[in-house]
Amino acid sequence: MFTLLSLTCGGLVGVYLLLRVTVLKMPRCTSTAKLDGKTVIVTGANTGIGKATAMDLARRRARVILACRDEGRAQAAVTDIQRETGNKEVLYMHLDLASLKSVRSFAENFLKKESRLDILINNAGLVIGGKTEDGFGRMFGVNHLGHFLLTNLLLKRLKECGPSRIVTVSSMAHAWGKIDFNCINAQKDLGKGDSALGLLMLYSHSKLCNVLFTHELAKRLKGTNVTCYSLHPGAIKTELGRHSNFWWRLIMAPIFLLFFTDVVSGAQTSLHCALQEGIEPLSGRYFSGCAVQNVSAKARDDAAAKKLWEISERFVGLA
Repeated sequence: MFTLLSLTCGGLVGVYLLLRVTVLKMPRCTSTAKLDGKTVIVTGANTGIGKATAMDLARRRARVILACRDEGRAQAAVTDIQRETGNKEVLYMHLDLASLKSVRSFAENFLKKESRLDILINNAGLVIGGKTEDGFGRMFGVNHLGHFLLTNLLLKRLKECGPSRIVTVSSMAHAWGKIDFNCINAQKDLGKGDSALGLLMLYSHSKLCNVLFTHELAKRLKGTNVTCYSLHPGAIKTELGRHSNFWWRLIMAPIFLLFFTDVVSGAQTSLHCALQEGIEPLSGRYFSGCAVQNVSAKARDDAAAKKLWEISERFVGLA
């Protein structure tokens, strides 16, 4: 009995280790691009994938703007990145994506102070219930609407500095999402429910918004020198769910421990989309593992993408 149990445990460990070096092993961005004279914004760059992305871009000598809500954590990240890279052109600017007023203020301040914008990385995201100060579902507001407004307010500068890129971090969870326009119009949210499953579904809906936003944005950018991409960063250990409830964290903890990998690995596809030469014809497409991927029909639905864009314009006051 003991021998059988030992063999079973050994087999499971062997399978797990094999998964770690094959399926769970993340590809690396191979671009050797240097970014002297270039300016990059990374939202949510004080921790996790955003910080790892900002660190790499700073090593490439970009001027990197950490667009974050928490000043203390952001300033600590600035200090870390400057120390690790030797690049002093790394700075914090306040941005709260849950506030349309804050998004507008950030864009106004940035455009006044900075003459260039070459890469915008819409990285920030969260898993949390509740409402934004503008009355939208919090995940809808932060994961989609805030970035939608930010991108549109900065588009003119991106066009002036082209060739430039817009990279939006989505997730493979978009495959489980749906866009319920009746719910959006009636509730200003993507759905209902704040259970662990309910939050997961709301997150999935918001990540589908990211993919559809990029799909429609690419159409509107045709003829310009700006390209855009959405992506799945991989199964990464981040602080994404730090605002979620105890039961969500309890359920997810062992999954994160065993099957999720580090944030440096999670930054690689963002870096690929931001830096890799020759992917301009793939504008609007979805990437994972540093490679373009096909998506389901609902994630490339022209009518749904256009309708989401128009509703988003109205909600953020651009219409």
